[in-house]
Amino acid sequence: MSVRKLEARTGGQGRKGHPALGLLAGLIVIAWIVELINSSFNLHLEQYGVEPRTFVGLRGVIFMPWLHSDWGHLLDNTVALLGLGVIVILADGRRFAVTTLILALISGLGTWAIADLGPAKGVHIGASGLVYAYFGYILARAIWGRRLVWAVVGIVVAVVYGGMIGGIFPKGDYISWEAHLVGLLGGVWLGQRHA
Repeated sequence: MSVRKLEARTGGQGRKGHPALGLLAGLIVIAWIVELINSSFNLHLEQYGVEPRTFVGLRGVIFMPWLHSDWGHLLDNTVALLGLGVIVILADGRRFAVTTLILALISGLGTWAIADLGPAKGVHIGASGLVYAYFGYILARAIWGRRLVWAVVGIVVAVVYGGMIGGIFPKGDYISWEAHLVGLLGGVWLGQRHA
């Protein structure tokens, strides 16, 4: 009698791991490499972030998630991206890359459109717009998903990350509350559509 060996793998069909985990890890590694190069060579790459309502500022829509003001900023975003990103992977599986791209574009373009409407002008950088988009996405999936497991996940995420809500309101210099706000709203919109 022969015995078949069965393995439990998240990728299914004989693949090891989930490809979206590699994508998430890759996004985070790129941000760390960019910060290492930027800080080592004093390149001031932050200048390539989103400059609201300027043609040249549109390049920041692509670069914004990988540019950070310092190591602390990067570490904060890394922890949140990892925690929330894994939950989005569990929700979306193979659709994770497209979901992430849409959410990053919504966050970047929304920031470009609404940021700095007052006299203060700046360049907006960081992955926190995507972090807020993941947060909104998960909450929307929990609200409109009509599944107990998503309700529980939504409650846990709301408890653990709920303090982020304060970040969508203007409260001080050097915080892109606009990226947080449009990221959250974009995440809620897409999460409701995917629920």
